Amino acid sequence: MTTLLRAEGVEVEFGGRSILKAVDLELRRGEVTTLIGPNGAGKTTLLEVLAGLDRPARGTVGSDGTIAAALQGAALARRTVLQNVELALAWWGIPRAARTHRARAALERVGAGHLADQPARTLSGGEARRVHLARALAVEPDVLLLDEPFAGLDLATRADLLYTTQDAIRDDRRATLVVVHDRAEAWALADRVIVMLGGSIAAQGAPIDVFLHPPSLDVARFVGFVGTITDGDDVLALRPSDVRIDPGGPHLGHIRTRIPIEDGIRLHVELDHGDVVVVADPPGPTVGETVRFSTIGGERFRRADGYPAGEAE
Repeated sequence: MTTLLRAEGVEVEFGGRSILKAVDLELRRGEVTTLIGPNGAGKTTLLEVLAGLDRPARGTVGSDGTIAAALQGAALARRTVLQNVELALAWWGIPRAARTHRARAALERVGAGHLADQPARTLSGGEARRVHLARALAVEPDVLLLDEPFAGLDLATRADLLYTTQDAIRDDRRATLVVVHDRAEAWALADRVIVMLGGSIAAQGAPIDVFLHPPSLDVARFVGFVGTITDGDDVLALRPSDVRIDPGGPHLGHIRTRIPIEDGIRLHVELDHGDVVVVADPPGPTVGETVRFSTIGGERFRRADGYPAGEAE
């Protein structure tokens, strides 16, 4: 794949604190990459540097073609929806004769064609997000950068917009980077996922590799391996789906908390050598009750440094 944007050794500092630490990154033609990490990991800062909105203290960013970014705030002008998209095209120097056609085509791609003549101030949150995305798509950039396009929306609206966005952002001619906050969104959108922790890239690869076989214990904890069992020099990291309540199981613990959820009871089980989370059928055991359980799967890491057990130094 052709690389359309490359960052090398990018570092950003603010108030004496490192926000980005020696970040190397490539965005490739025809590939959708999602960037995920906890709050404060540096995701938005990295996107702003890639978009040219902020300068790194060290390192370089180079691109081959145009870059368009849609940041978190939609910030639509008090005009019609169509005029908002046309304004973006005018800012980019697109000839007047081509603006209306391109604006309408972009709105159709995001499922907002019927909103073209509606005043922007009357839009719902989800509708405004669609128009915001349409402004960036209408530019037809070589590199598209999206910062949490689903933030602040209710579950039903997020799901609907995610479904639309899957097709709208994918283009064999373009490299796309989407900052997301939810693993399900990353799974749905990405050819490649990047995990940022503490200002650094901690993992990258196909979603199935990063989320099911994380390269370190820190990444495992972030992507949902919320339980750990210490076993000698190793730590076994476990997702709730890796744990089963089992009267004949080899592990013994007591219930610390129980929370009713949609598909059962989420239990936090405390052991002498770790703790795990398991989802049980209702009514499930009570707080303080002792239970036995078994494990299925999980990822094993060296206790000392948090990297996969059995790998060469």
